[in-house]
Amino acid sequence: MTEARDFCVRQFKAGMPVLCLVVPLALAALVADQYGSIGVVRSVTEALIKIVIVVGLYIFIGNSGVISLGSTAFMAIAAYATTWQTCCSMMKPMVMSGLPEFLKQTTVPFAPAAGIAIGLAGLAAFLSGFVLMRLSGLAASIGTLALLFIVNVAYSNWDSVTMGASSVVGIPTYVTVWLALAAAVLSIVVAYAFQTSRAGLALRATREDEVAAQAIGVSIYRMRLLAFTISGAVLGLAGVLHAHFLGVLSIDMFFMQLTFLSISMLVVGGMGSLAGAVVGVVFLSIVIEVFRTLERGILIGDTKASLPAGTQELVLAAIMLCVLIWKRDGIMSWKEITWPLMRRAPASDAGRGAEAPSR
Repeated sequence: MTEARDFCVRQFKAGMPVLCLVVPLALAALVADQYGSIGVVRSVTEALIKIVIVVGLYIFIGNSGVISLGSTAFMAIAAYATTWQTCCSMMKPMVMSGLPEFLKQTTVPFAPAAGIAIGLAGLAAFLSGFVLMRLSGLAASIGTLALLFIVNVAYSNWDSVTMGASSVVGIPTYVTVWLALAAAVLSIVVAYAFQTSRAGLALRATREDEVAAQAIGVSIYRMRLLAFTISGAVLGLAGVLHAHFLGVLSIDMFFMQLTFLSISMLVVGGMGSLAGAVVGVVFLSIVIEVFRTLERGILIGDTKASLPAGTQELVLAAIMLCVLIWKRDGIMSWKEITWPLMRRAPASDAGRGAEAPSR
């Protein structure tokens, strides 16, 4: 009985960093759904989708220490893949005539379409990682950026399948705040399971000291390839959510602006911890929403006051500079969120142990 209780306590403590992230997100979704306006619900849903994106980036960047500038390409791959399957079969033959016949005449339900799209994004990450993961440092970052440009150019000119630079409309909007919450929770669980696994710990060792990690038999290439593949699959999930939340799809949605905003959220929160990825999204999402509202204007008495357009971008740049200057490791640094009482427990146990001899 005691052993079972101790096992349960250990499992609870091990899962506490995940619970400390998931519970506040669930409460925010509940409050928004029950008491928030349509705009509030939409903002919370957008933030949850961004959490999936940034956590997907963290799985590779945070554990390997290699900055990937092109991972949003996997979002684009999955977003278009799910659109080809779920979009209206009457519209596809007219605007996407280059699709295979079985796709043009078929509408696939959301769940299997999402699964196929996520698998395709993971496969694309695995295949591209064969080459890119042989690079390191700045060369690897530039290589992933080249991947983003390749996907962007290819999809922009593949008119018969992607409608080129035009927007695909009529995508079914299945994503609710609860589905976005479920996806965010899943991405957090996957990221935490990987970082605490043997492969994740080995990869984090290569981040700290590549030479020492190789000396004890860690394959940097294999560990990075595994993380890059998992990251690509999670970003594929984010791409599916993005497409079925907006109902409109354009290749430019997955280019430089989304890339740098996502990396900014990771850096501000702290790319050394999973909690930093989530906190960075929440913090910057609130800042963006506040200044977006101020740019639209607010009523002060009978006067409508508004900030100049572009203020939001300037504030984000200022926050990035402040973080890089005064808190280079981000808001959370390298720490995960744990329950305060659990952090004090070892000290109290030590205190009891010290008192034992006197008795």
